[in-house]
Amino acid sequence: MYYIGYDIGSSSVKAAIVEAETGKKVIVLNEPQNEMEILSIHPDWAEQDPEMWWQYICTATKRAIKEANIDASKIQGIGISYQMHGLVIVDKEGAPLRNSIIWCDSRAVEIGNKAFAEIGEEKCMSHLLNSPGNFTASKLKWVKENESAVYNKIAKYMLPGDYIALKLTGEVTTTKNGLSEGMLWDYKENKVADWLLEYYGIDTALTPKIVENFTNQGVVTEKASQESGLPAGIPIVYRAGDQPNNALSLNVLRSGEVAATGGTSGVFYAVTETNSGKSTRVNNFVHVNYTESNPRVGKLLNINGAGIQYRWMRNNIGNESYEEMNEKASQINVGSQGLVVIPFGNGAERMFNNKNIGSHILNLNFNIHTNAHLFRASLEAIAFSFVYGMECLKDDNATINVIRAGNDNLFRSEIFSNTVATLIGHEIEIYNTTGAVGAARAVGLTDGDFEKFGSGITTNDHVMTFLPLKNKEEYETAYQKWKKELELILTNK
Repeated sequence: MYYIGYDIGSSSVKAAIVEAETGKKVIVLNEPQNEMEILSIHPDWAEQDPEMWWQYICTATKRAIKEANIDASKIQGIGISYQMHGLVIVDKEGAPLRNSIIWCDSRAVEIGNKAFAEIGEEKCMSHLLNSPGNFTASKLKWVKENESAVYNKIAKYMLPGDYIALKLTGEVTTTKNGLSEGMLWDYKENKVADWLLEYYGIDTALTPKIVENFTNQGVVTEKASQESGLPAGIPIVYRAGDQPNNALSLNVLRSGEVAATGGTSGVFYAVTETNSGKSTRVNNFVHVNYTESNPRVGKLLNINGAGIQYRWMRNNIGNESYEEMNEKASQINVGSQGLVVIPFGNGAERMFNNKNIGSHILNLNFNIHTNAHLFRASLEAIAFSFVYGMECLKDDNATINVIRAGNDNLFRSEIFSNTVATLIGHEIEIYNTTGAVGAARAVGLTDGDFEKFGSGITTNDHVMTFLPLKNKEEYETAYQKWKKELELILTNK
């Protein structure tokens, strides 16, 4: 018997099949083979067609079943991970009314800032543990203000993963996780933050029904079965945003454990056991194992300009592979001979209180610097931004005992991982898992045995551990130089 998991990112849709009994990976693949399109018709806007996600879910599912050579009837359940903070709005028939406004879209920043000022810091931080910010609720308010004809047709709003669940089951539902990601969960009252919707002038009836994780959230319809190749009648039992799900995939479930991600954006996600937040630079979300009696909250520090900086370098400076870039960068000394890259060119940065400072290349010397220096300086810049983010997390009273990351994207770079581990003074454990695999394995958590689940990950998936290097001084010198340049830019913005 098998479980299937999906991870709906902004670059691709990943699908994974695992053995139900052991959690062993059977197959992991992604669609499309390159990257999905992100529409940006205005600066700092980012949209995707939700139907595109569904089409790639169907293609990936059929491929996975065929290439794994398994009997589809033996798939027993579904787990869903998805890009956080996006807005999907549908009509009474469940059809999208417009493109999804996805996580990295910055159009609602001022709406959220105004709400925070008018509602007040005390209420927002004690009830939402966050500012309304540039999240789903504020994006919905933007639609109301700017696309009234569309808004008037809305039957329900939802997160990206909720839309995939709708396509699979025909039912419109959401989760506490999802609502917290949209700044729509009131931790103090343990219910939907209807007061924020009312402040925005949004009908509270637009909120979907809430379903609990690790329970039957709806079953696959005949129509969805025909389109996707999944067996009709099997349940979705798990749904979470990509960062809480990434944490679960890495066995980050207890206070003091931190999950790190180095993809298009960079993330630290630290689990705590308290419903508290004091900094708008750090966002707090319902973790996958949250209960009212035993709250587990994920403190998320997001870095918009991370892997996208390195991808830009690859696409625009020689079009080399990441492996070739990493090899060139390894020939350059720490500090890149004075070359400094500021990697924040992907919209507003939450850890800078939603300032958009752009990317900068500083101290470029045409006589000594090559593309190898640019590659090294970019990797260092992204690593330095992670270190800066860790300082923000610690300022928000996050406890750091262990850091775990997946064996992909930036953490495959020794320069990046060694720089982060050395400067923050913590080991970084690397695991060979993915969000799609974690979502598939989570289907088996209906028994609630998180200890057994975690021990399986630790035993089966650990690849290596990056230890802090002894020559910290040269890393610290380079970091302080980078931080000084960053703070000069922040001061002038």
